[in-house]
Amino acid sequence: MAATSKDPHNLRELVQTLALGVRIVRRGARGKPTARLERRVDAIREKAQQREDSSKKRKA
Repeated sequence: MAATSKDPHNLRELVQTLALGVRIVRRGARGKPTARLERRVDAIREKAQQREDSSKKRKA
């Protein structure tokens, strides 16, 4: 279930994305690579969007 009506993410995905964002900023500040973490965020977003799209199709 989406956390808000305007966002396809559920609460767990929002928390994961926020935590990964904090890790990305901290690693970037230390000059370490962040591509792996950024790919995880993208995967979470894509999964949430696919779930929301399929949910809309079922309702229509």
